[in-house]
Amino acid sequence: MIEVIHLSKHYGAKRAVDDISFTVDQGQILGFLGPNGAGKSTTMNIITGYISSTSGTVKIDGVDILEEPIKAKKKIGYLPEQPPLYMDMTVQGYLRFMYELKKVTLPRDKHIDEICQTVKISDVQHRLIKNLSKGYKQRVGLAQALLGNPPVLILDEPTVGLDPQQIIEIRNLIQDLGQKHTVILSSHILPEVQAVCDRVIVISKGKLVADDTPEHLTQSLSHHNLVARVEGEQQQVLQTIRTVPGVKNVEVIKTLEGETADYQIEPQENADIRRELNFALAAKRLALLSLKNEELSLEDVFLELIQNDEAEQTKDADAEQAQGDAGETESPDGQEQPASLNEGETGSAAQEEALPQDENEHLPAGDTPHEEDGPEANPDETDAKKEED
Repeated sequence: MIEVIHLSKHYGAKRAVDDISFTVDQGQILGFLGPNGAGKSTTMNIITGYISSTSGTVKIDGVDILEEPIKAKKKIGYLPEQPPLYMDMTVQGYLRFMYELKKVTLPRDKHIDEICQTVKISDVQHRLIKNLSKGYKQRVGLAQALLGNPPVLILDEPTVGLDPQQIIEIRNLIQDLGQKHTVILSSHILPEVQAVCDRVIVISKGKLVADDTPEHLTQSLSHHNLVARVEGEQQQVLQTIRTVPGVKNVEVIKTLEGETADYQIEPQENADIRRELNFALAAKRLALLSLKNEELSLEDVFLELIQNDEAEQTKDADAEQAQGDAGETESPDGQEQPASLNEGETGSAAQEEALPQDENEHLPAGDTPHEEDGPEANPDETDAKKEED
């Protein structure tokens, strides 16, 4: 339904979006994540046709957004972070105005009533928008995005500023919309993305760093550690766990009531320590209350991906800098060259010092020969010429 192919956007030397590609299938809810300044909003603005790309292609249901913008935009419903509302209009008046603006061909009143029922704003149709709560204003913004029943919905931070109850309501609404629409959801609320989205894309500094389901992302980046809840004196528990074959490291991560605590256990690669761990603790009469795999939350995955990407980019930049420094201090024939001029020495001064000195530079003023005066005259030849005259 949505195809993004080698998309780039440059602002001068800055690359806001750097050669990203992905597709979104029909009926899929895609979470679009990234830190501030990562290029999320730029990408979404390009997909909606609000700005053009420097290079690359965006197709909506097979229609190129740049070559056929009107046709492509009819297939998109867009809710920006700040809903485009007219506060002095009633909800019904605003939706009718947007209906005409979008040139929707469906029966007006029936279509608007159906949308109001879908987003649950039927009871406020005749109220002024400025008098509505933030949650209701967000619903009105979502209603205008649904006008014309576009197959694609792009929602930029749809739950920002809402209270927990309103977030749950909008989340459930998005899940319902995902049954009939393809949805791209940008959000900083990671548990919301994990609960709603079928797939997650993470972008950092304009580059795509992850594209997978939330479950696969958490599994692929988890370190396969175990979390054991054990009742007993902590030092005894730690010593006992360290004696289990295959245990690489163990530490207390949470102390609970009494002598109960949670222990993070890092096994050696491909080692299954569960059975031996149970036997070792039982032999010391230490109660193993629970044992589970340590799973990263989507927030943990997001932070790890961003940190890894930043570390990789820093490493690449350092390598380029080192190469540049090596090139400056070495001439093409491999001979070492001065890396920089001495302090206070200008480039022209250095050049003058390098030039050979003129052999006449120490002659008294006026004694320096000039080529334009011609060869020096012989005194005898001059006297002979005077006698002839």
